[in-house]
Amino acid sequence: MKIEQFEDKSLAHFSYAILSECARQVVLIDPARDPQPYYDFAEAHNASIVSIIETHPHADFVSSHLEIAQQTGATIRVSKLLGADYPHQAFDEGQTFTVGQLTFRALNTPGHSPDSLSIVLSRNGQDEAVFTGDTLFIGDVGRPDLREQAGNLTAKREELARQLYHSLRDKLMPLDGTVLVYPAHGAGSLCGKALSGASSSTIADEKFGNPMLRDLSEAEFVQELLQDQPFIPKYFGYDVALNKAGAPAYAPSVQQVPRLAAGAALQAGVLVVDARPEAEFKKGHVEGAINIQQGGKFETWLGSIVGPDEPFYLVAADEAAQEDLIRKAAKIGYETLIKGALVGTPATEATMPQLEVEQFRQHPEQYTIVDIRAATEHRDEPLFAGSLNIPLPELRERAQEIPAGRPVVVHCAGGYRSAAGSSIVAPALPGTDVFDLSEAVKSF
Repeated sequence: MKIEQFEDKSLAHFSYAILSECARQVVLIDPARDPQPYYDFAEAHNASIVSIIETHPHADFVSSHLEIAQQTGATIRVSKLLGADYPHQAFDEGQTFTVGQLTFRALNTPGHSPDSLSIVLSRNGQDEAVFTGDTLFIGDVGRPDLREQAGNLTAKREELARQLYHSLRDKLMPLDGTVLVYPAHGAGSLCGKALSGASSSTIADEKFGNPMLRDLSEAEFVQELLQDQPFIPKYFGYDVALNKAGAPAYAPSVQQVPRLAAGAALQAGVLVVDARPEAEFKKGHVEGAINIQQGGKFETWLGSIVGPDEPFYLVAADEAAQEDLIRKAAKIGYETLIKGALVGTPATEATMPQLEVEQFRQHPEQYTIVDIRAATEHRDEPLFAGSLNIPLPELRERAQEIPAGRPVVVHCAGGYRSAAGSSIVAPALPGTDVFDLSEAVKSF
């Protein structure tokens, strides 16, 4: 047996290929949008992919389960509660299947979503690993507030939090302490609030060190779990629906994005997402463009700022960046929204002024300071007295709350988010100087 963990650092996503060496067959769990790494793994081991298991319809990325099944003939297994629109085999509590000497056993573990599964892997009758999806993370548990308005089954966050309490204590914690824990996400994921940087653990280690598995009453667990969960990006509900239906094949969908010539005329009224470095953007860009830089978590912020029903142009610094950005957009199913991708900028009439940092440091009271960090960051690590907190995912809708009359300084924690934030605020406040504190925020 071989368990291969695949990591997408940008989305903090883990997927898995489990190889039965005697049968030369592979089972995949929660594959990412690009199927090629899984094909390469199977080919490298002279094996065939025979099954794909989805632990739930993911909110934060698009899965390639349907494409892989169509390409390989593999069986997709999901909970019947998911209500999947694609050909599949229901896989729920009490059901198992075998591949060589390996047995895969389904546990219904609702809480993160009503249709969540955890998959126990046994060899020769001995439980060896459990793939917990978004139910149990390393050092944390899944958030219960993503399925109030999305998916085949919906439920209020309080109800799901109670279900999660029992899924953890009645289904997962009774497993043998030596059983390895393989989650679908690691640190940085928005599917939980305090995930560890580790990529795997054991049931015993989680029972000892995971604060959400300590001795809590149901009411205490629910209260603690619901407190301070991160924001919900605009694209999450869209991806749940797309995963329930099955996404189009990855490579053809990426290829159909129109590549426009440099300097091509853009249709008026269509949003422009400019992913060039912020220094280049500030020197000149299309009026109203949003500067979501290629580095950092581009796909997360793209899907947090731009809605899933909003077509946009994509501007890149060079051809390599353009192709990378289109692939990043495809991870969340946004490649179909790209009206055209191009290198460079077709217009440079809009610019942004450079902040005199020392002047700002000496007289911050002369500026309106907008903190676009999350509300918890603003609360727990205040940087400037009297600053206005409007988190970046809400900024397009709330920019008019920023008072005019004084120059505006936009800041985040490290400079990446403030590039996007200042580009949103500037066109919303014509006649007002809008500055990006950028990386200088680290000196305050």
